[in-house]
Amino acid sequence: MTETEPSRPSRSEADGASSLRVAIWRHGALTETSDGPALEALAAAATDRRGVAVWVDYARPRPDELAGVAALLELHPLVVEDIEEGNQRSKVELTDGLIHLVVFSLAYADEVVSTEIDMVLGPGFLLTVHDGTWDGRAIERLSGPGLGSVMAHGVDHLLWALIDSVVDDYFPFVDRIGDALDVLEDDVVENPEPRTLERVFALKRELIDVRRAVSPVREILNQLTNRDLALIDAEEIVYFRDVYDHLIRLTDEIDNYRELAASTLDVYLSSVNNNLSLIMKRLTGVTVVLAGIGAIAGIFGMSEAAAALGIGRIGFWIVSGIIGLGAVATIWYLRRIGWV
Repeated sequence: MTETEPSRPSRSEADGASSLRVAIWRHGALTETSDGPALEALAAAATDRRGVAVWVDYARPRPDELAGVAALLELHPLVVEDIEEGNQRSKVELTDGLIHLVVFSLAYADEVVSTEIDMVLGPGFLLTVHDGTWDGRAIERLSGPGLGSVMAHGVDHLLWALIDSVVDDYFPFVDRIGDALDVLEDDVVENPEPRTLERVFALKRELIDVRRAVSPVREILNQLTNRDLALIDAEEIVYFRDVYDHLIRLTDEIDNYRELAASTLDVYLSSVNNNLSLIMKRLTGVTVVLAGIGAIAGIFGMSEAAAALGIGRIGFWIVSGIIGLGAVATIWYLRRIGWV
């Protein structure tokens, strides 16, 4: 069965105002601007890209705003169309000398929520477009003077820093799923109730969401580290390979957790069947006791007990005693074999 991406609104349908931020590293100095002045700074940097590293971060851009930035960066129309439309799968594409990547960050509210991030690496610039729930500037490595240190190594190093942060954010989700599975395994054995089954299915859905975000990024990193790309310096390959190693470990853990979730579901079904069998045995034991009492009482007839035994009125009590002792003996035997 193939896994499909969940439906997401297009860039133009995203709620909230657009936000443009531009960081320019030139001659060992970093300048940062936002909104209107950022566009002017970008236009100035676009005319002379020698020794310049530019990071353009755009949140919720309107089509006309995106078109203006695309013209300054000389983006291919197909790349612009994909960014504007949104709702892409995780991928890496080479178009007109540009590297276009789509990755998904994860956040958790009541459920796992994925955010699409488009990254376009070009000569001397990196463009990131997202819906605003993800903030690349909030990354610890890129806050304060750290941004200048990263951009001093080039925009390909900045691309690595962003992808590395996105991948690092996957780990808490995988760890959370692992802890939840440990709790579920105990609950399934000790208390296999319908609510436990709901939690198992909810966890399986989370696993699918996380796997959908993580697995394609592994292929993206595989292509970035094994293809000769002019925009990525050879010295940067080792950084991308480090992220690739993290992804291998993540995908292995996710696959293990998927197997554990399936096994937990099997254990739940087995526990329910075992409990049903135990209930049926107890009901059968009760039926045996009551049926024995009913059979003896029906054969003799309590009002005819004395006449049947020929011992007078005391026969009623004798028959009652026999029935009682027989019931006690039956219950003792059934308890011994574990039926009641």
